[in-house]
Amino acid sequence: MMAKFMESFMAKVFFVCACVSVLAISVIAIFLFSGGIPAILEIGVGDFFLGQRWRPGDTPAEFGVLPMIMGSIYITLGAIVIGVPIGVFTAVYLAYMCPRRIYGLVKPVVNLLAGIPSVVYGFFGMVVIIPLLRPLAERVDVIGIPTGDSILAASILLGIMILPVVIGISESSLRAVPSHYFEAALALGASKTRSVLCVIVPAAKSGILAAVVLGVGRAVGETMAVNMVAGNQPRMPVHMLRGARSLTANIVMEMAYAPGRPDSLHRDALIGSGVVLLLFVLAINMAFVFLVRKKGV
Repeated sequence: MMAKFMESFMAKVFFVCACVSVLAISVIAIFLFSGGIPAILEIGVGDFFLGQRWRPGDTPAEFGVLPMIMGSIYITLGAIVIGVPIGVFTAVYLAYMCPRRIYGLVKPVVNLLAGIPSVVYGFFGMVVIIPLLRPLAERVDVIGIPTGDSILAASILLGIMILPVVIGISESSLRAVPSHYFEAALALGASKTRSVLCVIVPAAKSGILAAVVLGVGRAVGETMAVNMVAGNQPRMPVHMLRGARSLTANIVMEMAYAPGRPDSLHRDALIGSGVVLLLFVLAINMAFVFLVRKKGV
């Protein structure tokens, strides 16, 4: 009798926890849409999403978020190009090719990367990555005074920051593949490397895709580190060695002093930027779900 009661009680506890998660995202979505959608409609959907000027202090004020959207896309894509291949190959090495002694050294270092605060990453980018890129920017960039603060610097930094997520989840997915897959490939005459890359990695592609999506979510939502190295320039990105501003940086830089209604639409326009960011993340997750269902992984 007691066992049945405990089973019923714990089932209710689990249900309540699940409801809390759904309630949290619902409250966040309601807050963003109730504050952001009216401002977007008042500014104009075309002017807000396609406008290339963000000048809240002008008369009349301009609230175009296209430069921030493109900045976020470029920085995120750069982080994916840099971080995902390194992360997946590192996971393959740790799961199938790493000696036990070296594994005991590399794995804690990877876990340590996940615990470093983003402001420390940003400081590292300012004192190491930006000075390294400055000579390249001086040779390529003939407009203005190149400083090294750029989309490329932010992409490199975010590529490093997403490594723990990509490595951890990818390694777990690779280890979850039944061992007889690997043994059968070896028995058929494939080399160890070919067995891993042609058999194990495709079998674990669902988990690897999940790792990529979570890494992209980390890259899209990162604020402090990006703000410190991307240049914080609310203009259309020109190329990878010029500065830009992301959606998250746009919100954190201006929310503290942005006047609200009835004096200005500034604060509500920033909430509208949060709506765009939420839709951005939602689109990424929906794309992942579509890929999983289409490929049957």
